[in-house]
Amino acid sequence: MKEEKKKSTSVPGRIVENVKKMVGGTRKKKEKEEKKDLAPHKLQLLFTVVARNKGEFYADLIQNFEVNLQTTVLARGTADTKMLHYLGVEGSEKSVIISVIREDKAIEILSALEEKFNTVRNGKGIAYTVPLTSTVGVALYKFLCNSRSQLGEI
Repeated sequence: MKEEKKKSTSVPGRIVENVKKMVGGTRKKKEKEEKKDLAPHKLQLLFTVVARNKGEFYADLIQNFEVNLQTTVLARGTADTKMLHYLGVEGSEKSVIISVIREDKAIEILSALEEKFNTVRNGKGIAYTVPLTSTVGVALYKFLCNSRSQLGEI
């Protein structure tokens, strides 16, 4: 039966099929290359929770790592006084700093924050990252990942 199917397709039909396969494969390869060029740097959201009076200090520290966008939100912790005493934390007034950072700088930033959490008086806090999976617009993406050399191309 297989031989019958081969015989039923004409030579021009096989040529068309081969060309479609070749063009389709080339198109997929080009799409992969374009995707690679679109997002050379993955982005993450960095959340840093610190005492309210230390918020500006930590925001400035994070800014030193070429962060183009961050915002500070004032917050209040919900732990009762027993829990605060047990954890060694004073007060529940907090600042939550939300920053957009490049994934390749995340470890460096988290290490610097950890060092400051351990050495700054009353400077304890927590920091964690969450992957940012998409942005709207190439210009916004390039701004967030600090691609200054590519900004003029838009």
